[in-house]
Amino acid sequence: MKGMASYDLMESIRNTNEWIGASARACASYPVWGMVPNPMFKVMSAWGRVTERSFARMVIKPDWGITSVVAEDGRDHMVEEVIEVGRAFGDLLRFKVHGRPEKSRRVLLCAPMSGHYSTLLRSTVASLLPDCEIWITDWHNARDIPVSEGKFDVEDYTLYIADFLRHLGPDTHVIAVCQPVPLALAATAYLAEKDPEAQPRTLTLIGGPVDPDAAPTEVTDFGSRVTMGQLEHLAIQRVGFKYKGVGRLVYPGLLQLGGFISMNLERHAQAFSDKISAEAQGQGGERDKHNRFYDEYLSVMDMTAEFYLSTVERIFKNREIARNAFTVAGHKVDCAKVTNVAVKIVEGEKDDISAPGQCLAALDLLTGLSDAQKASHLEPGAGHYGIFAGRSWRDNIRPLVMEFMDTHSGDGGSGKPGLRVAASNG
Repeated sequence: MKGMASYDLMESIRNTNEWIGASARACASYPVWGMVPNPMFKVMSAWGRVTERSFARMVIKPDWGITSVVAEDGRDHMVEEVIEVGRAFGDLLRFKVHGRPEKSRRVLLCAPMSGHYSTLLRSTVASLLPDCEIWITDWHNARDIPVSEGKFDVEDYTLYIADFLRHLGPDTHVIAVCQPVPLALAATAYLAEKDPEAQPRTLTLIGGPVDPDAAPTEVTDFGSRVTMGQLEHLAIQRVGFKYKGVGRLVYPGLLQLGGFISMNLERHAQAFSDKISAEAQGQGGERDKHNRFYDEYLSVMDMTAEFYLSTVERIFKNREIARNAFTVAGHKVDCAKVTNVAVKIVEGEKDDISAPGQCLAALDLLTGLSDAQKASHLEPGAGHYGIFAGRSWRDNIRPLVMEFMDTHSGDGGSGKPGLRVAASNG
């Protein structure tokens, strides 16, 4: 089977490069080479260490690494990762802080399913955890999900979010980052008609493609240039024999990683060259800036073929969310039915993935909300990553999001759960 052979070939190439790196590191690290005054051996050892680590990371799910948080009492409190709702394609994961009074802000983070694990939002979780109770959508690697579990597409993703919100209850604030933004909006609109009491109090949408045509980027241009047939032929493969999902049609993580790197090839090449040089000079560190970034960046996961293809076709090509024509389980979702959820849009001025305007388009769809229930923020100088991590997020965006949640929490930020009050459309 061609697709399966291609999948196994990519894994074989990755495995071989990891082995070559390990062999180079081991061979060049023999003490006897200390008698030979040639820097080649130090460079060879450094190259081997960097190569082995890089290719090994591609099949490892990163740890969250959030072990404790400081509370108001000045003490470190242990953080435990608890799966509250377990599903075949993703879990509702809670970061439970032991020994701390429960916070009034209950936040569901909708993490992207776009090639990287949910740990991509690690710093976002860490920054919110001191002041909030945090849950996150923790998506599984499609290669590890047996074919018997069935399909998973954009509708299933939307229904997962809706079910998680039903579990958490109405006093929940949702923050969706990047790819799940339009689907989080759709899930809220779906609940507005099907189960109004399960709607969140607020919905914060950060840098997502609600209307990809509002501000075209390289990503949207690619989606318009390639036909669905070409995309399926070029991107979709079958999981090989090494994993539980053998035979499942996926968009492989390794193939996605190749696309990620090619977009900024020169910058990545320079970063690895600098890292090898630092290692050869004895200046490298286990948790230095390079390793912290690339341990996460290189850790990729497979997406189900139906999720990837339906995202391209329905969100980007057909613009079903932007046209308010999205259907879930045979039910047409109408964003105008959302009348009781405050919505905030966050965009980055220099975002080249979801350019300013793509996410802001959500406010035009929410005709059932008053101006007082809508808010937006454009972060000056921020790129895509900066609007949910780093200094821009910590210093500017996070305080605004917290203030927005408190303003619309029903208790004014007093810390006591409030009653949902129906907002007027005036």
